[in-house]
Amino acid sequence: MIPVLAAHRPLDLEPVVPASARGTRLRAVPRWLRRTAGPLLLLALWQVLSATGVLHPDVLASPGTIARAGSDLIADGTLPSAMAISLRRVAAGLVLGGVVGTALALVSGLSRLGEDLVDASVQMLRTVPWVGLIPLFIIWLGIGEAPKVALIALGVAFHLYLNVYAGIRGVDAQLIEAGESLGLGRWGLVRHVVLPGALPGAMTGLRYSLATAWLALVFGESVNADAGIGFLMNQAREFFRTDVIVVCLVVYAFLGLTADVIVRTLERLLLQWRPTFTGQ
Repeated sequence: MIPVLAAHRPLDLEPVVPASARGTRLRAVPRWLRRTAGPLLLLALWQVLSATGVLHPDVLASPGTIARAGSDLIADGTLPSAMAISLRRVAAGLVLGGVVGTALALVSGLSRLGEDLVDASVQMLRTVPWVGLIPLFIIWLGIGEAPKVALIALGVAFHLYLNVYAGIRGVDAQLIEAGESLGLGRWGLVRHVVLPGALPGAMTGLRYSLATAWLALVFGESVNADAGIGFLMNQAREFFRTDVIVVCLVVYAFLGLTADVIVRTLERLLLQWRPTFTGQ
């Protein structure tokens, strides 16, 4: 005989949450707030460690001390003047290196003969640590602005060459065939197919070049410099002013981040035709 249950207890069922809705609450927070949460927490921890004496001022100044030092440097005009000089050096090196690197990449990427003549030499020079060329630049160009600009230009040229060259050689062969079937000649293919196809690689190379330009500026201004952000850092090091050193590092980071934002904006304007994945 089958037993009959006297009462039935309802089962406690948990609602099924779609996978796409699990991160809804987190995504509801403004993105700018999510992006700034990490740096703000790190800054608060830094201030707490400094206030409790865990971080000695001679090791690393507190954020409040650094803010006051930065305000003083801005008030007396020292920091704006140093920034203007450093920006001028980076701009000159970026233009010079950009022109040389792009021109070599076009010669090497568009022609097999150009590749045979150019690529091997560039690849050989690329393996040489460009920072180690500072003594030679000083001997060849003196101790003025020329060696600093040349150092920046050298780092920029290599990054642009590699990325533009790879972008040109990475263009889909089917696009070339389609252009030829439409009656495009050699220069028509270069203008309407090859160069637009290589533009994403060129923009990537520009971003790497800007990062290298600021790195080269740090090295260049650390040797025989009498002005600029690197000069301020060297002076601060001699007097153990960790607050001024951090101010200069923050300025380097701010300038580099600003340059990266500019390149990202150019990418959005110039590469609107290319669909990209933006995350989920």
